[in-house]
Amino acid sequence: MVRNDELFMKKAIGLSEAAVRHGNEPFGAVLVKDGEIVFTNENQIYTMHDPTFHGEAGLIRRFCAETGITDLREYTLYSSCEPCFMCSGAMVWVKLGRLVYGASNEELEALLGQEGCNCSRIVFDNSFWKPEVTAGILREEALEVLRSYFVDHEKG
Repeated sequence: MVRNDELFMKKAIGLSEAAVRHGNEPFGAVLVKDGEIVFTNENQIYTMHDPTFHGEAGLIRRFCAETGITDLREYTLYSSCEPCFMCSGAMVWVKLGRLVYGASNEELEALLGQEGCNCSRIVFDNSFWKPEVTAGILREEALEVLRSYFVDHEKG
């Protein structure tokens, strides 16, 4: 199977830019099955007034509710930045097949002057379900969106 990781990551990064234009933080997520985009979501924590409406968790919540599908082992989720603990946990519960992300949480936290960690690995390594993970796809492009936003904004 041919993987179009860069193509789908460009879409996730584009969604992170759209999130900022819509008044939210710069995170985007794309769900793919059999080489086709089946669902997208951007961070909506401010516009939905819901601090848990991250790009990935919001995508999973909406996709499952709208389709009735709760087993995602045949799906790949592309995220502009490594998912947090909450979003990684949601990926375990839906048995996500594969996660692909751009910037790491450690890189995001470094931009914020904090020490980060590899959230997804910590959650997956300590869970009953372990999605395949590919990190660093279009990393610099993903980091640039984060840098440009967090120069003038605090996290959360």
